[in-house]
Amino acid sequence: MTNLIEASKNQVTAIVEKALEAAMADGTFPQGTALSGTVEEVKDRSLGDYYTSCAMAGARALHMAPKVIAEKLVAHMDLSGSYFSKAEVAGPGFINFRVSPLWYGELLSAIEKDGKDYGRVNDGKGERVMVEFVSANPTGPMTIGNARGGVLGDSLASVLDMAGYDVYREFYVNDAGNQVDKFGRSIDERYRELLSGDGDIEANLAKLRALREQDQDWEGFPEDAYKGWDIVELAQEILAKDGDKYLSLPEEERKAAFIAYGLPKNIQRMKEDLADYRIHFDNWFLESSLHESGYVKETVDFLTESGLTYEKDGALWLKNTELGADKDEVLRRSNGFYTYYAVDIAYHRNKFVVRGFDRVIDVWGADHHGHAVRFNHTMSAPGLGLDKGRLDFLIMQMVRLVRDGEVVKVSKRTGKALTLHDLLEEISCDACRFSFNAKPDTHLEFDLGLAVRQDSENPVYYVQYAHARICSLIAAMAEAGSPVPAAESIDASLLSHETEKELMRQLAALPEEVRLAARDYDPSRINRYVIELAARFHRFYNSCRIKGEEADILNARLKLADATRAVLRQSLEILGVTAPEHM
Repeated sequence: MTNLIEASKNQVTAIVEKALEAAMADGTFPQGTALSGTVEEVKDRSLGDYYTSCAMAGARALHMAPKVIAEKLVAHMDLSGSYFSKAEVAGPGFINFRVSPLWYGELLSAIEKDGKDYGRVNDGKGERVMVEFVSANPTGPMTIGNARGGVLGDSLASVLDMAGYDVYREFYVNDAGNQVDKFGRSIDERYRELLSGDGDIEANLAKLRALREQDQDWEGFPEDAYKGWDIVELAQEILAKDGDKYLSLPEEERKAAFIAYGLPKNIQRMKEDLADYRIHFDNWFLESSLHESGYVKETVDFLTESGLTYEKDGALWLKNTELGADKDEVLRRSNGFYTYYAVDIAYHRNKFVVRGFDRVIDVWGADHHGHAVRFNHTMSAPGLGLDKGRLDFLIMQMVRLVRDGEVVKVSKRTGKALTLHDLLEEISCDACRFSFNAKPDTHLEFDLGLAVRQDSENPVYYVQYAHARICSLIAAMAEAGSPVPAAESIDASLLSHETEKELMRQLAALPEEVRLAARDYDPSRINRYVIELAARFHRFYNSCRIKGEEADILNARLKLADATRAVLRQSLEILGVTAPEHM
């Protein structure tokens, strides 16, 4: 694993330390002098590549102007064998370092040597991290909000894996509670509607379709029931399979039978849709397992024994305000049923205490922000054994779909909000994954027209085209008798054009972008990185001829193009986007 930016910063620090030792040895600086300060990349590359502020940081202790300190340090520096060809004083006392051809050669060698591991860093040191995302109720199709959460969660998991964490992806299935009871009741209502009157199912189905065309529903259909067409389809399937045999059963038995049929079907559809979306989970965790094992009761009893609950109006409450939250929470209702909040505590306690994850990251929508804040206070309760900072949340903003400047609200197939399945039938998975991975804390306007355009205005097409362009170039050069050379055989000093240097600096940035994306829980950094990488390649390709050049220059530029191809592919793979060789 090579991070040339980190290695370069470390080398600047080492060069400064050795220069300071030499300056103290000859009396330039007094013994015991210590210099701190940062090492960063220079923004204006005409001034150099890296700089240190150590001379400015040491001015007060040495009673000396920063510029004088910097000049004395530079005079004692030995750059032989380093990545740097020059060190010079700039401004009020910065020391700027300019990289040598050795640095560029090391970069191309690292990309070749590391292969699919290029970009990896080890910030995580094997820490076990669970990323829980999507976790949509299995009572209906997945929405566009789920689509965005799926991409952000999956891309974040990929970034964390690249950053050295042991990553586990989990989908939490809400297969218990009020929403499941409502699911069964909704199917039951549709089942009985389709059998109403003289029992002509096709006629009743046609009537229901006509009502929906007029934005109406069957008379008497409960307002709080699920109204999606998927519920009608489940009722149809049950009728096709078992006919009217459930009409004679008591309502609760009927609902239980419909839940037993519908939930597994919906969960399987979720798995299939997410697989089409290139998302695969290590585990689908069932909420019902927490109830069946008694773990919810055990957790609530534990909180009670810890003195963190009280009873009011027949319900059991958590003293959440004592833990820093803005309000207390009901754990068990007066009817004896546990609330979703109690189940959430048990579920997260299971993640940490039972399964031993070091950190958990939940990807939630903006409408859950308040709950996330309160819940974080809850999970830091004494006795739960969880240190603050082990539970984190990635809160994402909403998505708005537009087409031709108009907001898209309705799906022809369901009569409801556009679903993930509908979206993938219209827009490529690549376009969806790339676009939905925008910065999580910003609202996303997804332009359906732009997503299918095949030009530079479409960012995913722009990046994929750069990859395909390089693949075509490499194939053509190989056919002409110039295959891609090994990194060790090229002369990196020949890559002296500014567009070549810009491109190589961007190639070097991938490990650092991975590190920062993992640190900030912002996988969209990889989107921005790869767009800029494609842009720099196009500028290089338009400025620096390859075919027809002298052999040494041709080989150096061909190797640079191939290194770019490899890093484009690696970056797109992190995002779950394909890297086509032909377009």
